[in-house]
Amino acid sequence: MTIPDLDEALALLDRVRTPAEVFGDDTAEAPRVYRRLARVLHPDANGGRTQDAFARLNALWRGYRRADPHTITTPRHSCPLLGRVACGDLADLYRSHYGAAGPRDGEVLVKMPRDPRDSDLMEREAVALRRLREHGDARFRPYVPSLVATFRHQDAATGARRRVNVVDRLMGFHSLAEVRAAHPGGVDPRDAAWMWRRLLVALGFAHRAGVLHGAVLPEHVLIHPERHGLVLVDWCYSVSGGHAATDTATDIDTSGRVPAMVDRYADWYPPEVPARRTASPATDIHMATRCMTHLMGDRAPKAMRLFARGCRLPAQERRPGDAWRLLAELDELLERLYGPRRFRPFTMPATR
Repeated sequence: MTIPDLDEALALLDRVRTPAEVFGDDTAEAPRVYRRLARVLHPDANGGRTQDAFARLNALWRGYRRADPHTITTPRHSCPLLGRVACGDLADLYRSHYGAAGPRDGEVLVKMPRDPRDSDLMEREAVALRRLREHGDARFRPYVPSLVATFRHQDAATGARRRVNVVDRLMGFHSLAEVRAAHPGGVDPRDAAWMWRRLLVALGFAHRAGVLHGAVLPEHVLIHPERHGLVLVDWCYSVSGGHAATDTATDIDTSGRVPAMVDRYADWYPPEVPARRTASPATDIHMATRCMTHLMGDRAPKAMRLFARGCRLPAQERRPGDAWRLLAELDELLERLYGPRRFRPFTMPATR
């Protein structure tokens, strides 16, 4: 590790969540990393301005030197953090194995918000996933992640308390953002068709269970190319409780509005979301349609573009609001365009 400047050292401490992310796995090198950072961050070298950062560095160093610094533990849960695999909109995801009264087979993802103030959004996700399992049609559960556990965790380094969600890890899946990047000219509409159909199934399943997703965006829609599978992830922006003004089953005030927006996709949301008006199934359908038209680019035939336009009308009440009915209409359109449905193999380009 090269000697960082002050801004780099502060940025490092701001983004890390575990001691290993600072000091690494080389126990011989770790003390040298600590000393380099300490020289840069010591309050005496910065007129006292870095006292809090220096305290956090020392707390992380104490955590590193403990017997098991890479494991989140609570009275009922044990989750070793085996490396960060993704940085989401508001949370980091870590590969882990879950243990509670004995080991659990298979890998899981530990999802931790970077800002403790976003714990309410993590709670929304937990509420939504529980509701989908309890009230949704069991046939369609594979379309959403499985919530393994949810709990409050206190950061040993800062004392901050965060809501942590543990979900099953999905192997072999790619986001629609990755699919679009791999096909810069747009995806063949015949391939996009099965993705669109399955996305409507996922929404129909959720809406009938009383849950709106609230952020149907390319990074949140995962597809499995070989199996033609789809999973809708990141339910942190969801509205649960039958879309009522208040969900009396939880402490969350839903108010029927999508609680937050992903800034880089601000222009993807239908008008009711930035206007802080009550959302509906038509809100999710609008965003899902935008995902699919973006995926196809200019390759979508005129009839499909007209179909999509009707799903993205500015007036919420004029848009389709029943994903199952819309799926039937999409199937009719696809049969007119391409004939009877048949399986089309879909692959992603190999990555180096």
